[in-house]
Amino acid sequence: MRLRISLIALFVTTLGFAQETGEEEWGSWHMYFGTNRISNKLSIHTEGQLRYYEQAKNFNQLLLRTGLNYHINSNAIVTAGYAYINTDPNFDEFVVVLGDILVEDTRIIEHRIFEQLILKNKVWEFSFEHRYRLEQRFLSFDNPLNADITTTDTQHRARYRLQVTLPLTDIFFLNFYDEIFLNLQGSVYGQNRLYGALGINVTNNFSIQAGYLKNHFPSANFDRLQIGVFWNPDLRSKKE
Repeated sequence: MRLRISLIALFVTTLGFAQETGEEEWGSWHMYFGTNRISNKLSIHTEGQLRYYEQAKNFNQLLLRTGLNYHINSNAIVTAGYAYINTDPNFDEFVVVLGDILVEDTRIIEHRIFEQLILKNKVWEFSFEHRYRLEQRFLSFDNPLNADITTTDTQHRARYRLQVTLPLTDIFFLNFYDEIFLNLQGSVYGQNRLYGALGINVTNNFSIQAGYLKNHFPSANFDRLQIGVFWNPDLRSKKE
């Protein structure tokens, strides 16, 4: 029995090292963001993202997020919300039968609560946005050796994003941001995202951005092309 367990552990470890991370591939993120104004002080954040290891194929992650925004004033917003994240951490997809044990892709399911503060200011034509976010992450991992066993974990994280927007015309604009992720347990540095995009204002409350994201982790770096749709409808009553 001990020999069998040792062989299984060696097999899984070797398989893990043999897997590709997908760093050499240009992946893609397809995103929707919405700020739905329901009163002078309140709005509802809606968001959906599909992330792929390659261009619109090889699924990596589904992210769904919502939250309630309280607009302190035009330059300050606080938010509390929830996110559901389904992640496939493997670039390679594999299913291997080892004896009577099925070794397959591991999925990570995350339920996340977050709180954030957004502060805005303007310098000349540049619009700055500072986003401070705290996250409480409740994760569950499928056991690759036994589908009936699930491992759970709770993690806490802080994020800061500095975003700069520069209008080129009434229609076109440039958008840049850098965001750092800091773990509040274990190793502090989590990841960093550097982003640049060209945006188009289709209407007053609808815009599209197409850009590039460099996602840097302690042990890996990923290049991602992004397409984002931003729709911010005003749902306030005419009386209000």
